[in-house]
Amino acid sequence: MAPLRCFLQLLSALALTLGPAAGEMRRLLALEALEALGEAEELWGAGLPGDLPELEPECRRLLVAFAEHSAALTDCLGRRARPVRLCQACHLDYHRLLAQYGNIARAVGNSSESHNCAKSILTSDRLQIVVTLSEFFNETWEAANCANCLKNSSEGLSNSTVEFLDLFNKSLTCFEHNLQTTSLPPNNYTEVCRNCNETYRKLNDLYNNLQRMNRQGGEAGHSAHLCIDVEDAMNITRKLWSRTFNCSVPCSDTVPVIAVSSFILFLPIVFYLSSFLHSKQKKRILILPKRIQSNASLVNIQEKYS
Repeated sequence: MAPLRCFLQLLSALALTLGPAAGEMRRLLALEALEALGEAEELWGAGLPGDLPELEPECRRLLVAFAEHSAALTDCLGRRARPVRLCQACHLDYHRLLAQYGNIARAVGNSSESHNCAKSILTSDRLQIVVTLSEFFNETWEAANCANCLKNSSEGLSNSTVEFLDLFNKSLTCFEHNLQTTSLPPNNYTEVCRNCNETYRKLNDLYNNLQRMNRQGGEAGHSAHLCIDVEDAMNITRKLWSRTFNCSVPCSDTVPVIAVSSFILFLPIVFYLSSFLHSKQKKRILILPKRIQSNASLVNIQEKYS
């Protein structure tokens, strides 16, 4: 509509500026165009008839609210992508979006008794952009396993997640503090390894316990993985500890590992020894048959008794 208005306004200006030399015809053409513009505006303002209905105000309000929540969630996901803080920072936006999508699916518009807002917004075209957006956010949320970080009611972070994040922040603070106060040469992180060993060990043990609980169907039981926030935080800490600081922590499972390794090592010896002992047989005592006496002895015997 705007290009037509500009074109007609241009014709109007030409009609007013053209003199008698341009001819009366051009002025009439411009005036007819202005009249057509006025009729078009009246028709447009009255609403388009036929098969081009506009959304009812209530449906339009629901659609705008969904668009606003989608934009807010997209902004949150993008800003919390690195380091990953999706679950702890965006769970409120995600659940607001879910609630708004539920409002659209249940709402009934006022335009017709046979058409509701759900049909008009969700399934009235092939693309179904609202449904596509909702599915994208749901798949992203499930792939991040955010349910494993939240309470069952999804009102906030679970107690174990809060405890883990607290230890994680303490570990990073310890790293930073010892890096600033150390007087050792560059690339020598002995102070960091010594002073932060206990904090890191607690964090690592807690993470292993959370993994074990989750595999056994612990707090949330939604997936075999922890939520992406916890996994990413632990990966960052382990990389700093092992690669950057080149620290090492004695494994708490050292004794069981040594015991199992020793047992496996001695298995062949035990096997062959037991096989030897059980397969050993007593030596057979060979009973030699009495040898037949020689012919000379036999002749002597015969002569003796003859």
